[in-house]
Amino acid sequence: MTSRIEPVAVADDPDLLAVAGPRFDDLAVDTLRFLAVDAVQAAVSGHPGLPLGAAPAAWVLWSRHLRHDPANPEWPDRDRFVLSAGHGSALLYALLHVTGYDLPIDELRRFRRLGSRTPGHPEYGMTPGVETTTGPLGQGLANAVGMALAERMLAARCNVAGRRVVDHRTWALVGDGCLMEGISHEAASLAGRLGLGKLTVVFDDNDITIDGSATRSCADDAAARFRAYGWNTLRVDDGTDLDAIDRAYAEAAVDDGRPTFIAVRTTIGHGAPGVEGTSKAHGSPLGEATIAAMRARSGWPDTPFHVPSAVRRGVAELRQRWAADRAEWERAHTGWRAAHPQPAADFPLDRVPGPPELPVLAPLADPSEAGGATPTRKASGLALHALAAEYPALVGGSADLASSTNTTIPGGDVAPGDFAGRTIHFGIREHGMAAALNGIALHGGLRPFGSTFLVFSDYLRPALRLSALMRVPVVYVFTHDSIHIGEDGPTHQPVEHVESLRLIPGLTVLRPADAAETALAWELAAADLGGPTALVLTRQDVPVLGGAGIDDVRRYGARTVAEVATPDVVLAASGSEVALALAAADVLAGRGVGTRVVSVMWRERFEEAIRAGTVRLPDTPVVWIEAGVSTGWRAVAGPRDRVVGIDRFGECGPGPDVAAHLGLTPEAVADVAIGTLESP
Repeated sequence: MTSRIEPVAVADDPDLLAVAGPRFDDLAVDTLRFLAVDAVQAAVSGHPGLPLGAAPAAWVLWSRHLRHDPANPEWPDRDRFVLSAGHGSALLYALLHVTGYDLPIDELRRFRRLGSRTPGHPEYGMTPGVETTTGPLGQGLANAVGMALAERMLAARCNVAGRRVVDHRTWALVGDGCLMEGISHEAASLAGRLGLGKLTVVFDDNDITIDGSATRSCADDAAARFRAYGWNTLRVDDGTDLDAIDRAYAEAAVDDGRPTFIAVRTTIGHGAPGVEGTSKAHGSPLGEATIAAMRARSGWPDTPFHVPSAVRRGVAELRQRWAADRAEWERAHTGWRAAHPQPAADFPLDRVPGPPELPVLAPLADPSEAGGATPTRKASGLALHALAAEYPALVGGSADLASSTNTTIPGGDVAPGDFAGRTIHFGIREHGMAAALNGIALHGGLRPFGSTFLVFSDYLRPALRLSALMRVPVVYVFTHDSIHIGEDGPTHQPVEHVESLRLIPGLTVLRPADAAETALAWELAAADLGGPTALVLTRQDVPVLGGAGIDDVRRYGARTVAEVATPDVVLAASGSEVALALAAADVLAGRGVGTRVVSVMWRERFEEAIRAGTVRLPDTPVVWIEAGVSTGWRAVAGPRDRVVGIDRFGECGPGPDVAAHLGLTPEAVADVAIGTLESP
């Protein structure tokens, strides 16, 4: 028999309703709705429309299908729930509170307030039970793809000898906006190709965006699109029909090797007179009069943030079941860990695994290895291979550029039905790749990296920004880092990209000058610097300088690579421009000018050292050199200093010709240095 959401009279009698059955479910759904609208009203801002419309679908999932335990939000084998439509955060907070997570009702009262654990959009690490930071639409869907992929990869590594310690599902609730964003196409296509059968996306299909009906701008057949990607697709025509929703979730849980997309037809702002079904319900408080009318219609108490006793008692029974599921898993996990200590050590399921000791990278930084030349992308590949051999949890790939970025590692490819490999082919989907990497890192058990050309970091920047915001240790390998790639022309020559990456708080940007610094960069990145790391690498050969002074880079972000007894001028550069600075120093020596050359691989650490006083800028003038925009270096430069950079787009031509055309020659740099000595 079909259960539909109907108004439920609420009395003070805690025994009014049984703690199970359709009327209990109806009461729980209304509880979620009113908690959400009360939170939005108290904040005088927020998004009540999605919570009102999607509450039934969310409640059925959380109470009947989601495998979780509010007493232990970090249980490794829990199902993951991602609210990709993060503007509906009031619904998620209501779910967390009602089901017993450590989110007191006072935190709902403080919704969107400074210092609360209920920010306007869900933030990872802020609120127990929030799996990822969402709000930029579509990001959560792609995070969920990464989480589902991590589950399959860990299952292939850890489920041995009949012991299943990794066996859970990933669920994502998305809206029209999530599906319009291009990242949803990238992520859904990848998930379908890989056959992530334990992933379910629930579409809150209310046909409303901020500007009105979604059909004003988008007439896609979403289900057909997902079917084309290789997904199983289902539809629930009435988003208040709990039994129909339940059946759809049950069907999605049957893993046939395809992810499942469920379109649930809902009404935005359900039950709110005057705004129900319109864009007015999307992003503004409903107002006291509308909420009062809703309370009267449902027989709901006038007291804001009311949770009926029957709901509390019903959830208490559900929590016993959830706790029993977790306890059963913990017993199985204890036995597995004892029987299989190596995979247990290699893949700690409750966190992102740290790296092993890293002397394996030391030979690459040996001072005796100075001499010759090699691209830092090639040195990176050698370091990555050496690291991967000792770090089983390290996995990753590229946006269809592995042979160019040197990021294929031993262990085989991840492929449909075969998740034991280590190299992931993300396809030409930079944005989806980066967001999936976030999902892999957030899941725990694996340490992800991804790669593309530096100029295409623009395509993934929103996901990289969230890496930094969440402080997840994703490693980004960006190669082909400057105008030196030459003939590909200005469309492929990054000039503003390194500086723009340095502007992201919490992102460590490392631009090594040679093989030794590249090995150190991988060591630093693998050790987890408290957030994501970007390795910025060359396509062209650069001189191998060796490991002399490499510990100074670790401590201060820079090292001296050429010194004279009494320098007249200092040339400080990053990456491939260190070689340019060394060549310019030779020119200056011929003119009788003594020059110190400094490699600044890690400018953020270098600037910190300057502020802390552990590094003192010289009294002599400094010429700061980088084949990119000069803005950031001008902030470091003193009054007598000069900056050699590129404050324009590049040109098409052989790399050395383009560099000369743009003023990046030893003679030009030497002339600038001489100019600093001639200035008063």
